[in-house]
Amino acid sequence: MPPAKRADARRNEQALLAAAATVFAESGVAAPVREVASRAGVGVATIYRHFPTRADLVVAVFRHQVEECVEAVPGLLADGPTPYDALVRWVDLFVDFLVTKHGLAEAMQGEDEAHATLHAYFVEQLVPACAALLDAAVTAGQVAPGVRALDLLRGIGNLSVGDGTFGYDARPMIDTLVAGLRA
Repeated sequence: MPPAKRADARRNEQALLAAAATVFAESGVAAPVREVASRAGVGVATIYRHFPTRADLVVAVFRHQVEECVEAVPGLLADGPTPYDALVRWVDLFVDFLVTKHGLAEAMQGEDEAHATLHAYFVEQLVPACAALLDAAVTAGQVAPGVRALDLLRGIGNLSVGDGTFGYDARPMIDTLVAGLRA
């Protein structure tokens, strides 16, 4: 087990992850590392101290964002007026996550081993999160039974491809898809 990081190192890492997420959303995952460093208010060497390669940074950002999607589920279920409403709000978070990943598909096709495990991580984390929301909505009689979480996530992912290009906005079609889940 690695030693615990100092508080300032954890703060720097969190600032880097937040800055990188913003830069990746604006410019794609191939954005210059110096742009991430500038946005985070640190030097480039600090990035490489935390994330020795660009792939390490990309993977850390996306893992962090997947974790945020997963961690949102209990709060959405507790705060939502209904489980279906919690599912709808979570789908919005998931779509935000997907449509800001300019260049991720290309990066994952690369030969870097760190990217190879990223898709499996998405599936193992996000499918159970989505399934918990679907199950709660089915139990409440708000969603028809039989919808698999993986199928819903893939459908949303496929509809999100190309969002923002040629004036395409994925959200209306995703809203239609989710509305079609109603019992």
